[in-house]
Amino acid sequence: MIKARFASRERLGLTKAEFAILRRLNTPEKIQAYLDAIPQNFEIGGETCLSVREALGQKRALCIEGAMIAAAALWVHGEPPLLMDLKATRDYDHIVTLFRRNGCWGAISKTNHPILRWRDPVYRSLRELAMSYFHEYCNKRHQKRELAMSYFHEYCNKRHQKTLRSYSAGFDMRRLDPATWVTQKKSCWDVGWALDEARHYALITKRQAKLLRLRDPLEREAHQLSHHKRPQAK
Repeated sequence: MIKARFASRERLGLTKAEFAILRRLNTPEKIQAYLDAIPQNFEIGGETCLSVREALGQKRALCIEGAMIAAAALWVHGEPPLLMDLKATRDYDHIVTLFRRNGCWGAISKTNHPILRWRDPVYRSLRELAMSYFHEYCNKRHQKRELAMSYFHEYCNKRHQKTLRSYSAGFDMRRLDPATWVTQKKSCWDVGWALDEARHYALITKRQAKLLRLRDPLEREAHQLSHHKRPQAK
């Protein structure tokens, strides 16, 4: 597949109004501000992996959905649409969108908590970028069902572990047909599977993992902060 530098509206399959949103997001900072402003996707009613079109239309996103919006916006403006998967143990993965400035890497991130957020482009390698998430990584992404959510919250808080273990190479979304992640009407599970199967690199050894200190009470308290409030159950 030819990796076009710029993504046209026709290539992405978007309407003029949809494409106009991506055209306005012409810097990583503007993309991040947009993702921060739209509500978190709490998956009320079931698990999702919304395409760019669906996430823009519903004005909500979780990490992978925000990452795909960011990737599409970067591609529209001539930057490679690269995603990186942060893989954890006994915890949820987190997915960010990569960008590069002056030879250094940064990351755009959709998250509802203060930890796994934007990274300025100051990291000399992807490993260095991934390690910036390590110390406080405890990805409290909500569960798919209300009942499961209550169990996961306690499970995560009782363990207080640092869970990040590996990161993927940059996954170029141009490898996938835009119909599978930009305009797909049903959930884009193929994207998640492709990221999961991408080559990953270990951040720490098993011996190092045994020496990790648990998060302290102040760190746990800070993690309780959230940007968007979960809707009240009806």
